[in-house]
Amino acid sequence: MSDKRRSRAAAPMAAEDGLLQLQSQALAEEEEAKTKGEMLTRFLKDKLAKEERSSTLNLHKLRTQWRTVLRVVKDKELREDIEIFSQTFARVMDCKDSVIESLATDLEEAEEQHAQALRSHLYNIDRLLQLQHSRLTCLEEGYNAQLEALKMELEAERRTILEQHERESCYLRDVALATEQNYAKNNHEATLNFQSARDDIKYKSQQEKQYSRLQLGGKVEVLWEQFQRAMQSYTEATEHQKIAFEALKQKDKKSSREIEMQAKKLQKLQDLVTATKGQIAAHLRESEKQNQRVREEKESVLRQLQEFKNEMKQARAMAHGSLARLTTQSSAALKALAQVVEKAQRILRLAEMCRKLETEEEKVLPFYPSSLAEGEQRDAQQVLEETPTEPLAQAMRDYVGLERFWQRFNKVKLEEQALERERAALSQRNWHLRELLRQYLAGISVSQEVLSEPNALLTIERKSCVPADLRRAEGGHAQGHQGTKHPDSLLEGDAHPDPIRGSTGTAENPLLADEGTLPGTWGHRKDGDCPELP
Repeated sequence: MSDKRRSRAAAPMAAEDGLLQLQSQALAEEEEAKTKGEMLTRFLKDKLAKEERSSTLNLHKLRTQWRTVLRVVKDKELREDIEIFSQTFARVMDCKDSVIESLATDLEEAEEQHAQALRSHLYNIDRLLQLQHSRLTCLEEGYNAQLEALKMELEAERRTILEQHERESCYLRDVALATEQNYAKNNHEATLNFQSARDDIKYKSQQEKQYSRLQLGGKVEVLWEQFQRAMQSYTEATEHQKIAFEALKQKDKKSSREIEMQAKKLQKLQDLVTATKGQIAAHLRESEKQNQRVREEKESVLRQLQEFKNEMKQARAMAHGSLARLTTQSSAALKALAQVVEKAQRILRLAEMCRKLETEEEKVLPFYPSSLAEGEQRDAQQVLEETPTEPLAQAMRDYVGLERFWQRFNKVKLEEQALERERAALSQRNWHLRELLRQYLAGISVSQEVLSEPNALLTIERKSCVPADLRRAEGGHAQGHQGTKHPDSLLEGDAHPDPIRGSTGTAENPLLADEGTLPGTWGHRKDGDCPELP
């Protein structure tokens, strides 16, 4: 019977050992897989770090080379700018030197004028001082005379005042002595009255104090005896109840301590049971979560590996493309910079040419002051500070730095327009003078062309047989005759075509403007001067 029991007991033990062995093998395999995954992830991370270091190193090399190229270009530009700035500085210094020389000459002239004005001023001051000294001597003599008179009057008044002061001081001393005697008498009587009244009041208060002390002492003794009797009766009545209360109090403390100890033991046992149950469940959940997490990490590592490979391919392609774009952009930037440099050199050459044609005022003050009032300038500043809404206004805000350039450009344009207008006016005036000269030369010369045109200097004088009296009587008929021009008719301003003005009206020929001028001959002016062109 004992052998059968031993064989039955050994069978479940062997089964438990097999299960433990299988579990240990599974755990070992899982640990091995976990270590392999960690090694793979570490290898991939190291490889990714190496690639990142190499990419950063290559980018650093490219940046250093590009910076060297940019430094060379910038150095060249800065050297050219320094040369330009040195030339402009020398030009500005020459302008300033010329201005300083002119100001120095003006200063010397002003100093000479100031010295001359100062000499005249000092001469006038000396004369004024002499006059003032003489005036002061006269005033001092008058002052001394008035001072002597005032001293004599003051001495007389002083003697009278001193005598009156002596009389009043004697009177006041007598009055003070009388008031002191009255005060001493009144004070003695007041002190005697005060002492008698004080003694009476003190005696009365002492009698009242003794009487009240006797009454209050009897009342206090009666009350103390009543309090002692009441306290003794209370202690005798509550002696048994006090002893019973103390015993019940001690018993209640012992029972409460026992209840608390039993409750603590019960609470500890319950907490221990719940903690063990929670630990078992937590271990089970943790093992399941750990297995699931390991599987997910393995899958995520594989996905990350594939993503890293794809990202490396894309990064290489992007780096190649960016390098190609960088080379094309650098070449385009170099071409654009060359164009900009050429344009800047051309602008500097033109500026040098314009600088030679500038006046001294333009060299010292290149920008003319604004012609706007203060209110208009504030309004313009507010308009400039407002945010533009139109696209053209927004684009113009990018060129605010060229405001001085446009100011000078506009000034040159305005001067050009003014010169053009002045040139047109001068050409018109020149043409008008040429026309007058041509008419004048045509009037003093005789040719077939001149004879074919109407001329005020060439008129036909027909002699009439009619007497002068009849001719004066029939002056109106004689003036209406078309073929005859009387010499006085030109002087009286009859209507005929003006050869100079080209219009029909009152004859205002400058060559025949004075009285006594005869047609067909040179007009003899009263003052003997030659005729002037208008």
